[in-house]
Amino acid sequence: MKLIDTAPLQQVLDDFIRARDWSKYHSPKNLSMALSVEVAELVEIFQWKTEEESRNVMATEEREHVRQELADILIYLTELASALGVDLDAAVRDKLELNAIKYPVPSPGPD
Repeated sequence: MKLIDTAPLQQVLDDFIRARDWSKYHSPKNLSMALSVEVAELVEIFQWKTEEESRNVMATEEREHVRQELADILIYLTELASALGVDLDAAVRDKLELNAIKYPVPSPGPD
């Protein structure tokens, strides 16, 4: 079972980009910079909010803005992975394995 199947999204993105002749701009450098900007735009939404406000942001008028920024982030991340030939599913699986070793489940304490 795949954790992340970006193939359908990548096909839609490829068609969108090809139709606009944007491939020449989609270098790893440009895509990573664009990704960074989109993450910063998401961070800006949460800047100055309390923890509680940040947890409830989807119940506010900022809901759509959050959705759009998350979509932008996923789009640029998917494009960057494609440009670099990275299989995101394999990368996530590998990273989870490393994290499981680095952060093992704590043993239950004495009752």
